[in-house]
This record gives sequence, structure tokens and C-alpha cells, in this order.
Amino acid sequence: MKTLARMTKRERVLAALDRRPVDRPPVAFWRHAPDVDHTAKGLADAMLAFHRRFDLDLIKLMSSGVYCVEDWGCKVAYTGSPNGAKQCTEHAVTEPQDWARVRELDPGAGALGRELEALRLTVRGRHDDAPVLHTVFAPLTIARKLAGDRLQEDLQARPEAVAPALDAIGRTVARYARAALEAGADGLFVATQTASAEVLSADALDTLELPATRRLVEAVAGVTPLVMLHAHGREIAFDRLAALPVHAINWHDRLTPPALGEAQRRFAGAVVGGLGETGTLRRGPAAAVAEEVGDALRQTGGRGLIVAPGCVLPLDVPEAHLDAVIDSVKRSRP
Repeated sequence: MKTLARMTKRERVLAALDRRPVDRPPVAFWRHAPDVDHTAKGLADAMLAFHRRFDLDLIKLMSSGVYCVEDWGCKVAYTGSPNGAKQCTEHAVTEPQDWARVRELDPGAGALGRELEALRLTVRGRHDDAPVLHTVFAPLTIARKLAGDRLQEDLQARPEAVAPALDAIGRTVARYARAALEAGADGLFVATQTASAEVLSADALDTLELPATRRLVEAVAGVTPLVMLHAHGREIAFDRLAALPVHAINWHDRLTPPALGEAQRRFAGAVVGGLGETGTLRRGPAAAVAEEVGDALRQTGGRGLIVAPGCVLPLDVPEAHLDAVIDSVKRSRP
């Protein structure tokens, strides 16, 4: 079989999204930087240094997972999570009447504006053509970050209080997604943490989660060729999510169905995964990491695949294990 000429990173990623032949599969992983992500420059510098260290095929801007609710009044801090994620230490919604204070935000101001500046600095400082993805959260996921566990209670007991807030969140995040693309993002990483039977009832999934997430991705349809959907948790609604107009799906494929090969039969875009971020990548050894990469390649034939973890890397994943991922992928030939 004829060997393909070496591709640029952008060419490689776009080919994988379309399931076209690649010189090798793209590879990416991402990690929080909780000590420095409170400033635009600190976050951008950390992203660029991480990218240079591992020579990845795309850059996922690792904004704090709660940047999206700071401007609505959540107090946030890093409290020691192994994956570096910050938490809401004080929720903005603690009573049903608090939902009325959730109004549409200016996407260029406050914490949202800070993350757009981090994006601009990252794009400006990039040394190659690796696509830069900005993370935006699905509306119901943002509502859950605003209210914590009381979201489910209010959805059942006071849905009329929650509905206007969900509309305001949806309008805000759609405008913010477009602003991120205007600021230089090549694509979006749309994360949902609520499209799971662990979190939502089937009724809430059908009437709230999926329609709101669809409106978000449709707001940027045709504007970017790279919308990657991340479905967090176990028992995800994979087939329903796969019907959304997205170009790639990332999920915890080493922890919850479907496996990569099965997912390729149920989704037309690229599957993003193959690496167990809390298992093999942490424990090793490097040979086991290489075998996990090999298994991902065998399941997919190396086409329509971006080798990546199912979620953010824990902070303590040894760099030698990440090097093993890179070495294994770069030695591979579909």
C-alpha cells in the first residue's frame, strides 16, 4: 500500500474527521493548570508549553471547568481534585428564586472575556498549524454547575423557575461560542456532563438536555468544520448524541460503552479516545500504554480516529506514559 506523504497537523485532523486516509492518526490529550488558569496569560502560557512539550496534533484550551458560571455569581477555587479541576465552592443558585437572577451575559466581559483573551494569546503563540479548540459547556451542564444537586429538585418541583434561566444560559453560550470562533478558535469542544442516565431522567434528557445541546451546536453549524462533543460519565446517551451535527465524539470509551469500533458503526464522524486516563495512563507501564494505543488502532483501522483520553488527564500521569502514547502513534501506519 502506498505510504501517504507527511501531513500537517491541521490536514491530519481534518482528514480524520472525514474518515479519509491519514499518514498516521492524530493524537491529543489535555490537562488542567489550576495554579495559573486564573489569568489569561497564565493559561495561555501553560497551554503553549504543554503543546510544545508533546508536539500534539491539536490544542484544547483548558479553561477552568467553572469559568462559565463565575459571571453569574459562583465562587470558584481549586480544592485539590486529582484532575486539576476547580469547583464551585459557593453556588449562585441556592433557592428557587435565585434562577431569576440568571440573565443573558455579555460574552466578551468578565470571566468569559478573560477566557477569550487566553484563546487569542494561545492562537497567537502557536508555533504550528495545530487546530485550537475552545471549550464551551452545554446549557444544562452550566445550570448544574450553577445550582449543584438542587437542579434536579427544581426541575421536578419548580420547572417554571428554571426554564427562563435555561433560555438565558442557552443564548449566552451560543453567542459565546460564536465569539470564540471570531477570536481565532479553529473549533469547539462542546462538553456535556448531563447526557447520562447517572444524572438525568429519560424525560429530562429528551425535553431539556438534547434540545438545548442541539440548539448550541446548530448555532455554529457551517461556521467551523470542527465541533468535538465530549460526553462525560457512564451510561451516556451515545446514539442520541451521535445524531447531533457534530464532527467528532469523545467519551470514556475505556469505562463505558460503546467501544471505539462499535461507535464507528453508529456515528459518521471521528471517534476520539482509546486511552484510559485514570487507569493505564496513570499506572503504566509504558508497554501497557503502547498496547492500549495498538488496541485503539486495531478497533478502528486507524481511520476516523483521534487517539486521546476519555477525559482530562489527572495531574499525576507520568510524562513517560504520555511519551509512550506519542511514540506509539507516530510509529503507526494505518
